[in-house]
Amino acid sequence: MSRHSLFDPEGLPPATGFSYGALSTGGRLLHIAGMTGLASDGSLAETIVEQFTVASRGVARVITEAGGAPGDLVSLTIYTTDVDLYVASLEPIGVAYREVFGRHFPPMALIGVARLFDPRALVELVGVAVVPDQV
Repeated sequence: MSRHSLFDPEGLPPATGFSYGALSTGGRLLHIAGMTGLASDGSLAETIVEQFTVASRGVARVITEAGGAPGDLVSLTIYTTDVDLYVASLEPIGVAYREVFGRHFPPMALIGVARLFDPRALVELVGVAVVPDQV
């Protein structure tokens, strides 16, 4: 559940697994650094699905640490070194996403890149959230 209004204007192609717009209800803007499948012990998950899962959990952890909830994510940019592999893995990636964020689908973009900072990484997530004001 999100405090923010996600919307899809009429006249655009159907949005599947994302929203075209997110209107925040106020709060503090949180920019989230690129998250890969890198664990705290320095190991990297092997498959793109495992890397996406670890990265998603990292994004959610940053949001909760800032005083928000996963539903406060208002946009997500997904970078991958293998768009074809990502698309072929959409179903399990979707399951992994919903395990972390539920059925909350903010505006998203998938961008293919030649490589990421860690050359072993297959996916990196960069997010923006709006978390509640401190009381």
